[in-house]
Amino acid sequence: MKRVIVIGLGIFGFNIAKDLYENGIEVIAVDKNKEIIQKIKDFSTKAIVADGTDKEVLESIGIQPDDVVIISFGEDLSASTLITLHLKEMKVKTIIVKVPNEDHKRVLEKVGATELLIPEREVADKLAKSLISPNVLDYLPLSEDYTICEIAPPPSYFGKSIGELHLRSKYHIEVIAVREMLPERLTLVPRADFVIKDSDILVVIGKEGDIQKIK
Repeated sequence: MKRVIVIGLGIFGFNIAKDLYENGIEVIAVDKNKEIIQKIKDFSTKAIVADGTDKEVLESIGIQPDDVVIISFGEDLSASTLITLHLKEMKVKTIIVKVPNEDHKRVLEKVGATELLIPEREVADKLAKSLISPNVLDYLPLSEDYTICEIAPPPSYFGKSIGELHLRSKYHIEVIAVREMLPERLTLVPRADFVIKDSDILVVIGKEGDIQKIK
């Protein structure tokens, strides 16, 4: 994977940097706080005490157009905006910014951020979905309409084949994989005659409203 520069080491930035580094990614961590840099130095390729809003600092780090830059400044819109503008001038292609709300998101979109994250909202959405639909184990939004979900099949599905359930014609949902627990294996694009067991997990794609119908 490309090198990742994380600017701003609050809880979110620190943990992103640490997780990436522990998974073999080259990570450069940047923050003005010396104490935080001391804590992250063992979990990053390079840890730098510096003001990330200073363009000269960004240039001295040697950020390249193909690097991935993650900006994590919480409520500080001016800092996130200034860094994004500097990175755009440096031709950086992937600029990911953590923002606290939709207003900040719109501003950063306009100045050139390529991806905006609102972690608190995403966690809230995920928790709400897990309470509304307990059999939806995990989900990945693909767009405003379509989602990939892992679903624990309801008891009425046990012993029936995927073809018998008519999920595509009834609900416009496609089963793209089955995670079998006993024995442990993944079956991609299962055949229509695949019989569902009580230990299986269905991986489906469809519109969120349609997926809710089989909860």
